[in-house]
Parts: sequence; structure tokens; C-alpha cells
Amino acid sequence: MARSAAREAAMQLIYERMMGGSGEETLGGMIEFVPDQDDARYIETVTEGVFAALHDVDRRIGEFAQDWAIDRLARVDLAILRLATYELLHMDDIPPAVTINEAIELARKFSTEQSGAFINGVLGNLNRKLERER
Repeated sequence: MARSAAREAAMQLIYERMMGGSGEETLGGMIEFVPDQDDARYIETVTEGVFAALHDVDRRIGEFAQDWAIDRLARVDLAILRLATYELLHMDDIPPAVTINEAIELARKFSTEQSGAFINGVLGNLNRKLERER
């Protein structure tokens, strides 16, 4: 399975959990989804990691989502931002450009073109700050 499909599954699990579900319904409902061991580990790492580091992840998003409070963001956009922010903060093996590009593609598929530009701006600014901090 391609990492982009695993990333899409992770985003859907994050979204479902944000909406009060357990995530099991989403994963079970992905008819063509058969993750290999690496993809399953990635999905578990990011979905659990997002919620374990939620305060820091949301703080970082809020820092660059100018004039937008976290609770006012579209839920799909927030799920995408949480996934990508977690990757930027905690997954050094994934190039930041890949994380940002994949987040934009998820926004195009599940949200709007405008969301893609917004997500690009937030993540691009966050990435530049992280590069300065390293």
C-alpha cells in the first residue's frame, strides 16, 4: 500500500475520533484497505500520537492559523492539519515537503481548493519556524 493511502486512512481515523467515534468503524469500512505491517505501524503511530500531543499540535496550528481559532476551523481541515503538524513535529523520516504536499492533496480530495491554500500556508510557516529552531 502506498504511504499516501495510509495517510488518508490516518486522517479519516483522526477525524472520526474528533467526532466522537473510536476509529474502528472507519478502518473496518475501508473495503480496499489492507495495510501492510509498515503502514499499520504508521497509522497507529500518527493517530495515537496526534491525540497524545494534542495540546502542542493545536498550539502550533493556532500559532499560524492567523485569525482562526482552532474551534472555528472546518473539522476536516483540522484533522488534516493535526496529522501533518504531528508529522512535521515528530516524524523526522518524512521530508517536510512530502508532508505538506500530501496534506494539500488530502484537502483537495476531502475539502476545498481554498482549504488547500490555507493548509499550505499554515504548514509552510510552521515548517520554516521548525527549520530555524533546528
